[in-house]
Amino acid sequence: MNSSLSIFRKVAVAEGISYLLLLFVAMPLKYFANMPLYVKYTGWAHGLLFVLYAATLVLAWQEQKWKFGKTLLIFVASLLPFAPFIVDRKLKDERAENASGMQ
Repeated sequence: MNSSLSIFRKVAVAEGISYLLLLFVAMPLKYFANMPLYVKYTGWAHGLLFVLYAATLVLAWQEQKWKFGKTLLIFVASLLPFAPFIVDRKLKDERAENASGMQ
């Protein structure tokens, strides 16, 4: 059974990848190669993943009983390129610490 945290981490990585593709592949293709269709589809996928990011963040927040400040910081990370990968790494490390501390 997947916890909402593990689902959130997967969505966060997918959202981060879609954001990077939008910024560094689709946008240059639109403006430098006159191929706006890539932005349309990449942007649509990124928008869907962003909504999933927010929804799964709320579920993980409730399950993990995080403080509001931590949750807000994780949400803001979705707005910055590469930040979702940093969040994923920190959550993975935090989970490992909690697992080793419980033994």
